[in-house]
Amino acid sequence: MSYPSAVPSANGLAAANAQTGTAERPLVPVTGLLVAAASWGVIWYPYRFMEAAGLPAPVATVFSYLVAVMFAGVVFRAAWREFLHFPVSLALIGLTAGIANVAYLVAIMEAEVVRVVLLFYLAPLWTVPMALVLLGERLTLRAAATVLVAMAGAVVMLWRPELGAPLPKNGHEWLGMLGGFCFALCNVLVRREHRATPEAKAIAGALGVVLVALPVALLLVAQPLNSWVGMMLPHGWLLAIVGVALFASSVGMQFGLSKLAANRAAVILLFELIVAAIAAHYLAGEVSRPQEWIGGAIIAAAGLLAAFGSAPVTDAKAKAPPVLG
Repeated sequence: MSYPSAVPSANGLAAANAQTGTAERPLVPVTGLLVAAASWGVIWYPYRFMEAAGLPAPVATVFSYLVAVMFAGVVFRAAWREFLHFPVSLALIGLTAGIANVAYLVAIMEAEVVRVVLLFYLAPLWTVPMALVLLGERLTLRAAATVLVAMAGAVVMLWRPELGAPLPKNGHEWLGMLGGFCFALCNVLVRREHRATPEAKAIAGALGVVLVALPVALLLVAQPLNSWVGMMLPHGWLLAIVGVALFASSVGMQFGLSKLAANRAAVILLFELIVAAIAAHYLAGEVSRPQEWIGGAIIAAAGLLAAFGSAPVTDAKAKAPPVLG
């Protein structure tokens, strides 16, 4: 996805690179991914606040993503036309984004949080074969080492010996792993669809979350549908802020994914774990352990290597495989 005015088009970037003979600098796409990761690292807090005040998290998810869709409908009206041109690709992006978000939410509500987070953040491991099959991205030795270092940092940060190996033990933990798998698949599909703008892909993701979250909320929430608006109204401004923030961070992520190799992007997105740990310490009063800081430092080192390593940032249209339509 491309920003209407602040970011030049992919063709313009390609032409500029051809004239200068240099690869596009990675700062802008890396910043987009870091902003998205940082926002997701703290977005759990308003959802927890609203749930404690009587608005169930699945219902809050439906309304906040509805806000995101409505915001996009006003600010990025032209992006809706792209659904007529690329319906299959955008539908798949929306479906995988919806399953990833809702599976993670349901798993977090019902299972051991640390295990679910660890299972979800196995996503870089799924990205490697997906990027090879769907994008033709070959994993270099340096890239493989970066992924392994990042995953080692995640394990160090989240590991609890008393909880056992990071393998699913029940249905909710399988949901956590499914969420991570769909998250990885969504990111690869975003890069594969190099014709659509970041705004259109972000809209597709928000729509997907609404369409998946609504039936799940109807199934899990005891209150009837006609009472949801009344529960939502006291939190209207907060839902609006969350919805706009979610969409803005999603646009940043789509732009980053369109410019960076999927395996590199997956490592950078692990920065969310660091932000979440800091937010939990200061917002929720959770006590940080030394292993969390050590694991965070390892993830940060891997992220810097992935973000500013020697591999150039490429134009997604230059080498991308055929898309689905």
